[in-house]
Amino acid sequence: MSSIADKVKMFLDDLATDAIEERVVDYVIREVRNGRKLTEALQDPYVKNRLSPERLEKVLENPEVMKALEDQIAVSFQKKEFGFQD
Repeated sequence: MSSIADKVKMFLDDLATDAIEERVVDYVIREVRNGRKLTEALQDPYVKNRLSPERLEKVLENPEVMKALEDQIAVSFQKKEFGFQD
């Protein structure tokens, strides 16, 4: 049976992880809106040093990240610039 101290520590660890995820979500959205490819932003040390692959999956499911990607895709179609050639 876990002690109260263990439960408090787990709760605080979860809060810290959630805060880190929020900052990474904000960073990824900002980078995508500034014209970077999602794959490039996800390879940044800022992202890789803060999240495990499992946590990164959770970030990618964030509705705000999805909206930023949809916006980027819409702009690509409007400009007819699909990035097939670098």
